Amino acid sequence: MIFAATISLERIGALLSRIREQRPLVHHITNPVTAGDVANITLALGAAPVMARAAEEVEEVVAGALVLNTGTLTASAADAMVRAGRRANALDIPVVLDPVGAGTSSFRSSQIHRLLGEVRCAGVRGNAGEVAALTGSSGAVRGVDATAEARDVADRARELARRSGAMVAATGAEDVVTDGTAAVRISNGHPLLARITGSGCMATAVVAAAVAVEADPFAAAVMGLLCFEIAAELAAARAGGPGTFRAELIDAIAALDGAAVARRARVAPA
Repeated sequence: MIFAATISLERIGALLSRIREQRPLVHHITNPVTAGDVANITLALGAAPVMARAAEEVEEVVAGALVLNTGTLTASAADAMVRAGRRANALDIPVVLDPVGAGTSSFRSSQIHRLLGEVRCAGVRGNAGEVAALTGSSGAVRGVDATAEARDVADRARELARRSGAMVAATGAEDVVTDGTAAVRISNGHPLLARITGSGCMATAVVAAAVAVEADPFAAAVMGLLCFEIAAELAAARAGGPGTFRAELIDAIAALDGAAVARRARVAPA
C-alpha cells in the first residue's frame, strides 16, 4: 500500500530492521520529567540513547540524531541546545526539535524561535497547539497540553514547515506530517496517550531514531509515528489503566514488526 510519493507500508518493516541492526545512538537533550521514559522507549525500539545535557559536553557527543526538547527550559539549557545543534549541523547529524510548551510564555516562545533560527532542524514534532503557537496562531495551550481546531492543523503544520525548512509532525487525536508540500494524516493512536506524562516526548524519540537511519525526514516521521501510535493501540488492549499502559507501551514497541503496522495502519493524504 502506497500512501505518499516516497513511502509505502512495505518500507516500515525495513526501517524497523535498520534501527535494530544499526542501533543508532540518539542524543537527547531533554527534560528530567520524562528522561527515563525517553531513554526506555529508545532502547525498546532498538536504538541507543545518550542523555548528555551539560553545556560542557554536548558538543563532544557524536550521535546518529540529536533531539532538542524544551520541556523544562532554562536560559542555560537553551544555550547548550544551540551549541549542540550547531555542532550537529556541522557534522550533518539530523536535529529533531520538540518545542514543548511553545506559546505558554514569552521566554519559552522566544527561545524556541531562537533554536529554529540558529539550528537547522530536520524535523519538528509538537502537538497541534504548539505548532499553531509557532506560526502565531491562537491554538489553545494549557501547560504542555494543547488543543487546536482539527481542520487547521494541516495548514498550520504546512506553514511551519515552509517557514522553517523542516519536516513538521503535529500530533494529537490525529497526527499530521508534512514537508510543506506533501502531507499525510495518521488516525492511529489511543486516548490513554493523553493520560500519561511524556507520551509526546516518547513519540519524538521514536521519530528521531527513524531519522537517524532514514535520509528522508518526512518518510522517517510518518513511519516512526505509525509505529508509535500502533504500539499505543496494542498496549491499550492489554493495559488496565494509565499506569500499566506506560509499561505495556514499552513492551509493544519492543515487539512491534512491520506486518503488524501494515495490518493496522490508518493513514491518508492530508
